[in-house]
Amino acid sequence: MKALDRKLVRDLRRMWAQVLSIALLVAVGVMTVVALFGTYASLDRARAEYYTAYRFADVFVTLERAPEHLASRIAELPGVTAVHTRIVREVLLEVPGVEEAATGKLVSVPEVRVPTLNDVYLRAGRWVEADRPDEVVASERFANANGLTVGDSLGALVNGRWRTLHIVGIGLSPEFVYEVTSAIGFSDERLYGVLWAGREMMEAAFDMEDAFDDAAVALAPGAAVAPVLAAIDDITKPYGGLGAYARADQSSEVIVSSELAQVRVTGQVVPALFLAIAAFLLNIVLARLVATEREEIAILKAFGYTPGRIGTHYLGFAVASALLGAAAGVPLGLWLGNAYTRLYTEYFLFPNLRFAPSWPAVIGAIVVSALAGIAGALVSVRAVLRLQPAEAMRPPAPARFRPLLAERIGLGRFLSSAARMLLRNIERTPVRSMLSSLGVAFSMAVLVLGLFMLDIVGRMGDLQFREIQREDIAVGFRRTVPADAVDDLGRIPGVWRAEAFRATPVRLRNAQHEETTAITGRSADGVLRRLVDLDGRVYSLPPAGLVLDAFLAGQLRVAPGDTVTVELLEQGGRVERVPVAATIREMIGASAYMEAGALARLLREAPAASGALLAADPAAEDEVFDRLKGIPVVTGASSRRAQLASFEQQISETIWISAAFVVLFAALIAIGVIYNSARVSLSERGRELASLRVLGFTRQEVTRLLLGEQALLTALALPAGSVIGIGLAALIVGATQTDLFRLPLHMRGKTHVIAALIVLTVAALTAALVRRRVHRLDLIAVLKTRE
Repeated sequence: MKALDRKLVRDLRRMWAQVLSIALLVAVGVMTVVALFGTYASLDRARAEYYTAYRFADVFVTLERAPEHLASRIAELPGVTAVHTRIVREVLLEVPGVEEAATGKLVSVPEVRVPTLNDVYLRAGRWVEADRPDEVVASERFANANGLTVGDSLGALVNGRWRTLHIVGIGLSPEFVYEVTSAIGFSDERLYGVLWAGREMMEAAFDMEDAFDDAAVALAPGAAVAPVLAAIDDITKPYGGLGAYARADQSSEVIVSSELAQVRVTGQVVPALFLAIAAFLLNIVLARLVATEREEIAILKAFGYTPGRIGTHYLGFAVASALLGAAAGVPLGLWLGNAYTRLYTEYFLFPNLRFAPSWPAVIGAIVVSALAGIAGALVSVRAVLRLQPAEAMRPPAPARFRPLLAERIGLGRFLSSAARMLLRNIERTPVRSMLSSLGVAFSMAVLVLGLFMLDIVGRMGDLQFREIQREDIAVGFRRTVPADAVDDLGRIPGVWRAEAFRATPVRLRNAQHEETTAITGRSADGVLRRLVDLDGRVYSLPPAGLVLDAFLAGQLRVAPGDTVTVELLEQGGRVERVPVAATIREMIGASAYMEAGALARLLREAPAASGALLAADPAAEDEVFDRLKGIPVVTGASSRRAQLASFEQQISETIWISAAFVVLFAALIAIGVIYNSARVSLSERGRELASLRVLGFTRQEVTRLLLGEQALLTALALPAGSVIGIGLAALIVGATQTDLFRLPLHMRGKTHVIAALIVLTVAALTAALVRRRVHRLDLIAVLKTRE
């Protein structure tokens, strides 16, 4: 081993605490890269394999009723390679052990199993048989949520008649990786599930012989989607076509793609933050090392070592620290990625989902961590290369001390001698002090960001289930009914208020901008479902015109006062021009609203209802659900309380884990920054502190001088960290906005207090470690002049 290599090993051993704190930050960054990129790659691969193997369609279209021969016209379109027609209906379900009225989406499948688009993967059981019309295959998510297995039965209100459906299989489909009901708010897997039933049974039950109301279309690779959508709309318009849409707009795929995008973004942002701070700490440590080894550097140059060789030696310190962190981060990342991927199996039901590391990401993480170490050391290494032997042999020029700014303006008499010494030391090294405080501020910011996740969850629950959804029960109808029919629901014992709503699918256009959504009409004096924006402001529906979600308005490039073209898909594509009355920043969806009377006039129909919102006595909810199950037109009814409980359960399983990791990571940052800063200060000021001890200062007084500086820098960092944390939260909220979901920028004051307490606790523990070193100072060794 060469001399400089032996010196490097000794330096690493001597400064093991600083090296370990830097390695921990690098390990966290590498671990995050390996875990999140591996999870993203595993999810993306499982999705691609599943979609390919089970032939996930490229285009979807829903109709009122079309003859089977219409499929051949769609199949003849340029770019179309396959068409699969189906019958899809939502029905009311009676699930054993569930008081609420559940909704089932019945999807027809051929009794003789052949490869089809959106095929079903059988997880358990068998396929439906032609001579047994009441057999179904249940979706795994719905079955698991309700404890259903092969052999169990369900009650279903099929076209006005109660039937018993027998579960013969448990399955998955790429079309329903995430099962979402478009009818009523958040989806509850207990109360909404997919059931695949034989085509012959569906045709007989719904009077759909040789007809279909839903079609899935596959396109040739590279085929243009937009022309196919337009052509399908033209073909299906006479048959009540509600507008064809691409796979990218399919509800399940929208959620899966959005989650994958968030995993990828998180895997880029979080590691960059930790590696940047690690580079910052390496710069501090190496700057101190170079400053204390001036004479050794001069001797090395005098003995013929080139500046490049000496610089490489100090860069080796940085690379060794980074690679040590990478060596720990890779296995930790593999473990965390495996656990993270298992967590996703509860939400995205891919039959072949398993964690497989992204080896390019692993290699990239190791390389980037080494580069981060080199970047952090470059400034210090440049100082090494500039030192001339004769200059380096001399002690560094003493620091210039001058009266404090406070002393110069006459406030010095109010400061003790210890306070003046402390402030003078900070004032003579402003850059180093600022950087140390900034490092602590970043730890505070990361803590604020992690706790902000908990704030968002709480705010989302309050906003959706207490301020927006104020009904106790939401009811969906199989078809539109006269609005005054909802009054009958209000007369059910236990129900004290009933409000109707009307939803109709539309395509909104402004110049070349186009979006497909639904207009929901509600009474202006309704109180059970309100328009509330992300800031909690309540909006009233104007007597005329559209109220658009702000995201939707942005996509259409319209503002209040503009006019949009509304294509009424329920009415054969009739087109109307409607003014935009207002916009609202909502949390979920990209919706449009109108006052119920104005919507009825737009549709040229008498007031009608697609569903109802009920306010009921909590003690009577079970009886209300029993009555709703006996109403043929009802296809589903959900409890707001049950939805809130389901939401909180789903979120609590993931958000607390994520928040715990963020708090741990932020604590590591705080330890790394505070401990390194204090140790560097102790090393640089050891002679000064020992001199004070000889002059009569007690151990406690000397300790207060050293740690008081760190305490002041930490105190200054806390408000700065709060501001940075708010900025990072705003960036994340802005980056995660989609047409499906927007996060509210809601942060409690309690969040900043908790984050500050955690930073102060870490600082106190770190101070205790440094205090022990101060108390163990060997005064003779420190004061002895080096020969």
